[in-house]
Amino acid sequence: MGYNILFVTPEVAPFSKTGGLADVSASLPKALKRLDHRVTIVTPLYRCVSQEPLKVTGLKVKVAMREREIEGTFLKGRASGGVDVFFLKRDEFYDRTYLYSTPEGDYFDNGERFIFFTRAVLEAVKEGGFFPHVIHCHEWQTALLPVYAKTIYRDALSRTPVVLTIHNVAYQGLFPEYILPYTGLPRGLYTMEGLEFYGKVNFLKGGILFADLLTTVSRRYSLEIQTPRYGYGLDGVLRKRAGDLYGILNGVDYREWNPSRDVHIPARYNRRDLSGKEVCKRALIEELGLAVSPETPLIGVISRLTDQKGIDILIKAAGGIVDMGAALVILGEGERRYHRRLKALSGRYPGRVVVRIGFDVPLAHRIEAGCDMFLMPSRYEPCGLNQIYSLRYGTIPIVRATGGLDDTIRDYDPETGRGTGFKFRRYSTKALLEKVRFAIEIFRDRKRWSRLMKEAMGEDFSWHRSTRLYEEVYRRAIEGLKSGM
Repeated sequence: MGYNILFVTPEVAPFSKTGGLADVSASLPKALKRLDHRVTIVTPLYRCVSQEPLKVTGLKVKVAMREREIEGTFLKGRASGGVDVFFLKRDEFYDRTYLYSTPEGDYFDNGERFIFFTRAVLEAVKEGGFFPHVIHCHEWQTALLPVYAKTIYRDALSRTPVVLTIHNVAYQGLFPEYILPYTGLPRGLYTMEGLEFYGKVNFLKGGILFADLLTTVSRRYSLEIQTPRYGYGLDGVLRKRAGDLYGILNGVDYREWNPSRDVHIPARYNRRDLSGKEVCKRALIEELGLAVSPETPLIGVISRLTDQKGIDILIKAAGGIVDMGAALVILGEGERRYHRRLKALSGRYPGRVVVRIGFDVPLAHRIEAGCDMFLMPSRYEPCGLNQIYSLRYGTIPIVRATGGLDDTIRDYDPETGRGTGFKFRRYSTKALLEKVRFAIEIFRDRKRWSRLMKEAMGEDFSWHRSTRLYEEVYRRAIEGLKSGM
């Protein structure tokens, strides 16, 4: 029997997106539906969604937040794959240019915005708007949901387990103590054993403590976050729940990210016929105004422009990469200081370094298809998706061996000619440049590079295996709740 799964997420592609969470929120429900589960996604109605054709549902809820009673309404849409998506409408909270923050910083009322979202979803469940066997929530924005499920909504959710997925433990939802009355939660939860975290309220900590089961997005990352270096202060809490924590690698949707069927690229190709990739490279060079020949090693970067993604060492390495005879194409959006530094970099190396600030999905596809290599020098990386996309496009990843990057890329061995990419371990400009230099050396040997491309393109990171693992997590959560009654 399939499960009714309520998928609660702060973003879902193509409606709203800041990163890989949105892609996962779109593709995992679709994969679960193919296995005969009924998945319903619930997410806020941001301004960027407002142009979508949505249906009025008549489902309304009221949430008490301190002195106010705030009403929200749910509209209904449809994601690809036929998955229902319900959007919570409250213009005061969600009708904004950005999802969580502007380039200047986070919205001041993020705590209230996502308390309201989480409680509105639970009010809808309580009133019979949704009938889940299991609730699957994501990131700090929804991490209070399992806390509510075990406290003030305990009666309504006594038979419904909650699974929390941690996509990035560095983002925790930290707010001053004054936020506690807005939550409606008992004051007694504000302790070191509860939501308190160095004098603040920590939403993610609450979720880790109260969720029935926990997942994160790669096996390596599930181990890393239990260490002081990568746990961001929550490693001790995670170690206590290690037996309930599962590392499940994100899959990708090869119907969207596949050069043999990609509608965004000028020529299609596959591992048996790579001629289309040459066409894509020439077209990208022309589109971006690069002053290079098709024989020039072309290295792509598509990333949030933040410290986590290694942008600091990338900027320091750019001159050395250009000196090696390569060119860089960078697409992304993030911290203003990196916007300025990257624009300065493109001015210093005109025609060799091209920077595009913003999110541009069609251009992202053309970069994947048109580049020879894809660079991800992350300080840490829970899973990463672009390195997986790159494999299928024959665009060889150069990655730092951390988290999901380490799990998904097999380091090239020049002795055997086997591997799917290039990995460096030390987080430094020097280590990055050494690995890029080695990759370019292999690139110059067309026979070895062709073999490397074909091996990379043969990798399979579809959702099939990962979805079965999520099924098992849901089963354990449901049975665990029953056995505990």
